[in-house]
Amino acid sequence: MRVEIFIQARMGSTRLPGKVMMPVLDKPLLEYQLERLARVRGVDGIVVLTTNHPHEEPIVRLAEKCKVHCIRGPEEHVLERFHLAAKQRKVDAIVRSTADCPLIDPALIDTVITTFKEAAPDIDYVSNTIERTYPRGMCTEIFSMRALEYTYEHARTKEDHEHVTLFMYQHPRLFRLKNVRGNENLSNLRLTVDTQEDFMLIEHILKELYPQKPDFSLDDIVRVLKAHPEWLTINAHIEQKRV
Repeated sequence: MRVEIFIQARMGSTRLPGKVMMPVLDKPLLEYQLERLARVRGVDGIVVLTTNHPHEEPIVRLAEKCKVHCIRGPEEHVLERFHLAAKQRKVDAIVRSTADCPLIDPALIDTVITTFKEAAPDIDYVSNTIERTYPRGMCTEIFSMRALEYTYEHARTKEDHEHVTLFMYQHPRLFRLKNVRGNENLSNLRLTVDTQEDFMLIEHILKELYPQKPDFSLDDIVRVLKAHPEWLTINAHIEQKRV
């Protein structure tokens, strides 16, 4: 089974334009995420999926610097971007990651991948988001090429085209789904980057952990946040965008 991580990234953002290239300790957020994804054991490659727009050049250059494949496609039709990349890369399953999760824990991704592989071929989609117990910013999904092909052929709405897996988990009669739960419910934590306040929290965490332990885990993040509960107020008021 050939499994690759597809990380969708673009410079455009309605709330925080250019967020993926915003620097912390002289390194852009996307580079932190690529560095962490490189520690995932159960994959055969990492691909950055960005758009055809010229303003994505900083992302393309960063992918080249990090020796990561980069494939470009339509901006609004992200599903088509994934389908194009999957056909080109000849994969059997795809791990979907989004570039607003710079603190993603590689061990968690490996857990989701292992769950998928152990259930194969009798599984289409595994994630830790069907029932949330992990923080936003730790979202991980893996799905089969068959599921992607079916979705690409049958999904029709703008939301389906933008969110790639929405059609899968909203149609449990068509797809065999499985959820990965955490030992502790941490779904109240917001570790994604969608606003300036989100960035400020991520900046605090990176500056605290990265210099001493670049391969820090979710447990390390939780420990730091317990030591600095005031940090949680920075983005506590931010509401997640609805699909």
